[in-house]
Amino acid sequence: MKHKLVLYKVKPDAVAENRRLVEAVFEALQAQSPEDFAYMVVELDDGTFAHFVAESNDGAFELGDLPAVQEFRRDIAERCDEQPQARDAQIVGRYGNLAG
Repeated sequence: MKHKLVLYKVKPDAVAENRRLVEAVFEALQAQSPEDFAYMVVELDDGTFAHFVAESNDGAFELGDLPAVQEFRRDIAERCDEQPQARDAQIVGRYGNLAG
C-alpha cells in the first residue's frame, strides 16, 4: 500500500464550501466502493484540512478520476490560505477503527 498525507488551510469564509466538496467525494466513494483503497479527511478548528489516502500499489483505482474530486480540485487555490502540500507517508502504528 502507498500512503499520502495532504495538508492545507482554507480561508475562513470557504470552510463550509470545502467541507461540502469533501462530503461529495465521500458520497462518490460510497457509490463506487473501490477495493484496496482507504480515505480519511480531518478538519481542524483553524480551517486546516488533512487528507489521508491509502491505495494499492497497482494503481487499479485513481481517486482523481472521480468527477467529485475534479470538482473539489477545480477552485482549491482560491479557497486556500495555505496551498495543499502532499507528502508520502508511512504508518508507524495503528490501533482500532477511527471511522466512528
